[in-house]
Amino acid sequence: LMRRRALAAVASPWRVSAALPSFARARIAHPRVGGLVTMAPAPQPQDFIKGWPHHELLQSAQLREGLLESFKHGLGMSEQSLNYGDKDNGAYMLGHPAFRKALADFLSKQYDAPVDPMTLMSTCGCSMGVDLALRAHCRPGDVAIVEEPTYYLSFTMIRDRGMSLMGVGMQEDGIDVDAVEKVLKENPGKIKMLYTVSVHHNPTGITMSDAKRKRLLALAKEHKFYIVSDEAYQLLNFEPSTVKPMFYYDDPADPRVFSVGTFSKLIGPGVKVGWVQAHEQLLKPLANVGFIDSGNNPVIFSSCNLVQFLESGGMAKHVEFVSKDLGERCALMCSKLRDVGLEVTQPKGGYFVWVQGKGKMTGRSGECMAVNKDKFHDCMRLCFAWLPKDKIEEGIEYLRQ
Repeated sequence: LMRRRALAAVASPWRVSAALPSFARARIAHPRVGGLVTMAPAPQPQDFIKGWPHHELLQSAQLREGLLESFKHGLGMSEQSLNYGDKDNGAYMLGHPAFRKALADFLSKQYDAPVDPMTLMSTCGCSMGVDLALRAHCRPGDVAIVEEPTYYLSFTMIRDRGMSLMGVGMQEDGIDVDAVEKVLKENPGKIKMLYTVSVHHNPTGITMSDAKRKRLLALAKEHKFYIVSDEAYQLLNFEPSTVKPMFYYDDPADPRVFSVGTFSKLIGPGVKVGWVQAHEQLLKPLANVGFIDSGNNPVIFSSCNLVQFLESGGMAKHVEFVSKDLGERCALMCSKLRDVGLEVTQPKGGYFVWVQGKGKMTGRSGECMAVNKDKFHDCMRLCFAWLPKDKIEEGIEYLRQ
């Protein structure tokens, strides 16, 4: 293909470079031209597997300066941040009170909804939140419903608790709730948990509709199961969003929802600070899980180091910076996918694009995102957050047939 482009441009040699892709170019001899013709080598596959933030997001001066000041503030309260608790507050089993308050104030502005610090528990991130909910509220032999496709490592967390999995398909507005109801009726009393990535779904990018959220909560109350809503990408929006966490659909008189969030996709995965938002009667058993009961909350120090970053507005500014940057990369990837002849629904947030291949494949295969690895063989999950823009273009150009 590259050779045909080069030959087609011979009549106008000054336009040869413009006729070629923007990534790396080489020069080749051509018998009809007394010299060399610029020509691009074959594009190479790129690493679209990693769901990691790219280095520039982690190295911004604004982020470093903000965190440095916040870390100093955290060290200034070391008599608490390095301890199990204090005289006035007791042990920090659900997290340090200063962090829970700062987090509540920050989230209330992000969500445009009230957040009570008493409904928050600090965690190491979404994975810990999911695991704690499973440990506290499920037992070996129980069954969990998951979306297909979904975040495939959730399968490991659920199976590690001795539970089995049942997959339910996705629709353009979220999980197939009719199929959920069918599974519930066919397995009376066995379903104890439903795991969903309800916003900017991993891998499809879909956000569950308001109607489906309400119906899912009604089913949870009727059939007595819990919902773990993995909201790792709740704050990572590429356009204004009014979508609220699943917590706001819950009934405090009969609570069923754990909304789990994290700073891993915003500050960086190494920060290892997240939260669970749930009504108090659901949170209390989480603090009684063995490793919490013995070792106390595992992120007291690291969460205290973020208090000033949250209170100062630095975190809100960083959310805007990350969202703008990744929104541009997402748009670039989707535009390039269409250019090479692939159909794609452009996500409005998150880290991933989900696309069905037409021959060549790249990124992570969708196969592992089905419970029995029996679906999505020709689908690809592509991360746009990790690679430089020129590598995104080259990696997608590789898919051109």
